[in-house]
Amino acid sequence: MKTGMYLISVYFDEKTNNRIQRFMDMIALKTGNTFMTDNHVPPHMTVSSVEARSADVLVPEVEELEKCLIRGKVRFVSVGSIFPYVLYVTPVLNEYLQDLSRQIYKEVSTVPETTVSRYYQPMSWLPHVTVGKTLTKEQMQMAFSVMQDNFSVFEGQVVSLGLAKPNPHRDVLRFDLKG
Repeated sequence: MKTGMYLISVYFDEKTNNRIQRFMDMIALKTGNTFMTDNHVPPHMTVSSVEARSADVLVPEVEELEKCLIRGKVRFVSVGSIFPYVLYVTPVLNEYLQDLSRQIYKEVSTVPETTVSRYYQPMSWLPHVTVGKTLTKEQMQMAFSVMQDNFSVFEGQVVSLGLAKPNPHRDVLRFDLKG
């Protein structure tokens, strides 16, 4: 049976979105790598990556999360990379993010005929927001230079959650979290 990848991600307040989008735009401008804009990737942090036969099997479980998940604060403290070609900003893994990871995993891991990526399970998840992807070695160096000149610690708020199909990014479902 053919399956596809689906992402369960959180999205941020407008101020945080704008800041992260600026990083993406500056990296694209400096490196010439437009993967993020070409694929309509919004600023987001993926909390779960799931292989499933269709989005339809995940929608009821993701909708259940609307009842129990709330908004929360995150503090972005560093820039990092997933070699060889991804650059990201990363928050401190605080209690809010740890709980988010556990609750989402608990809800979606029980769906028949699905597989949650081992990299997005509680205690093995690296919270990050990708700002550059498919970067060559040279582009990665340029992107790091951009971030060295422009990154400083900042706080933001997680305000919504969604289910999406990646590459190009297509929302299947998105909802605001309770305040």
